[in-house]
Amino acid sequence: SMTRVDFHSQVQDKINYSCRLIRKARVANCQILILSENADQAAELDQALWRFSPVDFLPHVMLSDPLSAHTPIIITTDLNAPFPHHDLLINLSQRFPENFSQFNRVIEVVSQHEDDANSGRQRFRMYQQQSIKPSHILASTI
Repeated sequence: SMTRVDFHSQVQDKINYSCRLIRKARVANCQILILSENADQAAELDQALWRFSPVDFLPHVMLSDPLSAHTPIIITTDLNAPFPHHDLLINLSQRFPENFSQFNRVIEVVSQHEDDANSGRQRFRMYQQQSIKPSHILASTI
């Protein structure tokens, strides 16, 4: 079946917004892979998830961690590695996830920054070229 792709645009703070998306997805029992732009952003998200909510335990590891096979939330900078699950991909990077169709669902998180918004529009068109009809959600409405 077709991968569902949702664009969340004009996000003010990608890290905080992702934490909220991840918490929501975990309530729905999703397994989540987060694609970060680089190691710095991955580390920032890692830290933010520990601090984000004292009441929700959000078990997460980096993909390279031996525990990743048994962990519902995985952070990676490398989409070419093998993943233990293919439920939800959250893309925080400006890269087009070439293997998006492996996932049931993709959420593209696009900030208000001009370069980020531009690359988001480019990815939107790339999905359309792959016969995907992405939905578009303004972050402020969530």
